[in-house]
Amino acid sequence: MSETKRLTPDLLVIGAGSGGLVMASGAVQMGASVVLLEGHEMGGDCLNFGCVPSKALIASAKAAYQQAHSEPFGVASVTPKVDYAAAMEHVAHAIATIEPHDSQERFEKLGVTVIRDYGTFISDREVKAGDTIIKPRRIVIATGSSPLVPPIPGLDTVPYDTNETLFDRREKPEHLLIIGGGPIGMEMAQAHVRLGCKVTVIEGAKAMGQDDPELAAIVLDQLRDEGVEIAEDAQASEIGGKAGAIEVKTEDGRSFKGSHLLLAVGRKPNIDRLALDTAGIETTKRGIKTDSALRTTNRRVYAIGDVAGGLQFTHVASYHANVVIRSILFGIPSKARTTHIPHATYTDPELAQVGLSEAEARKAHGGNLEVFRVDYAGNDRAIAERKTTGFLKVMVVRGRPVGASIVGAQAGEQIGLWALAIANKLKMSQIAGMVAPYPTLGEINKAGAGAYFSPRLFDNPLVKKIVGLVQRWLP
Repeated sequence: MSETKRLTPDLLVIGAGSGGLVMASGAVQMGASVVLLEGHEMGGDCLNFGCVPSKALIASAKAAYQQAHSEPFGVASVTPKVDYAAAMEHVAHAIATIEPHDSQERFEKLGVTVIRDYGTFISDREVKAGDTIIKPRRIVIATGSSPLVPPIPGLDTVPYDTNETLFDRREKPEHLLIIGGGPIGMEMAQAHVRLGCKVTVIEGAKAMGQDDPELAAIVLDQLRDEGVEIAEDAQASEIGGKAGAIEVKTEDGRSFKGSHLLLAVGRKPNIDRLALDTAGIETTKRGIKTDSALRTTNRRVYAIGDVAGGLQFTHVASYHANVVIRSILFGIPSKARTTHIPHATYTDPELAQVGLSEAEARKAHGGNLEVFRVDYAGNDRAIAERKTTGFLKVMVVRGRPVGASIVGAQAGEQIGLWALAIANKLKMSQIAGMVAPYPTLGEINKAGAGAYFSPRLFDNPLVKKIVGLVQRWLP
């Protein structure tokens, strides 16, 4: 039996996903002693099973789609010859290229003690990982989340994929059934239909139901045009069949048959191994209970990212890490906010949101709200590239944006300007003062500010009167 080791670092980070890695690297480089635990893959879900592989597969699918739709640009369209296995190798290449940045070796070079094992609380201050007991000054739980597998009768009798297994596949699905019409389900639906698969999405409520319905409709229309079958209000009630011949029945009597099944119905926090009760850490249905500073009911322990039960995005985990670093390393009170957090769905067209949606803003601000809209069809770059589908919607209260919604090309890139504006409480006048290079899609954001000021300047009798008086007096 190996001898138990004991470590007493300043900080213990449990989980080497996005939030945990930001936490560990930042803390150690600013002088703290850090132990990092990871029982699965360095880089967590984002690198290995989520953001990186999904966007790589989307890129392959986009290349296939462009080959089949190049005729409007004066280039003959061709039927793409899709090698699904090669597309998945592109995915693997993307992961492997980024992997060294998240590797154990890199973090050990930074000075982090990395232990490749799961951690379990054995007291309110101690965590055991393998043959090591760690008693740190502070602990940050960053264990993330895993795909939720719903208790659908018959599911255990057929093979199925989640995002954790999908990218290991090399045989192209003939007909992919996807249960779940959220961002993951819709992104993978479009990617697979573009790669030559038949795709059916089975959603128990409304597809993309968490998004502004006006924006979501643009995306869903495009997916349907490309051949994705989207069944809404279709709650899966029973699953049967066998490998290559799977059937999903719904509560309203519908039946959907396909060759493969992908579950994309949400996430669950990774807390089962932690023995949180031992440490006096309370949980909710969504994850670990925290206050606005991300501190748990154990004052020495913080939780960040998906496991904290809030917004489940990689960039939120990184943001949480930066909030907690201030508190732990410098003793500076720091609270996490959500009002300035953007998110994007990487379908084509993309959909992005920051701050309040139109419905939320109307409920919160009533008559003080102004909504301004700019269509992609009026943007010269969008016209040149035939990407005129989509629009920007900006919600403004007393001259400051409180929310922005974008559906269209590069929406995920463009939402950053509005995230900056909302985070720093900028005025529309400051956004109007920006000069965007011509011709770019970014001019749509500039036009959004222009839409706010145009009626105030061009339809204002007082402005015209002042201009008239000035013109008479100017020499």
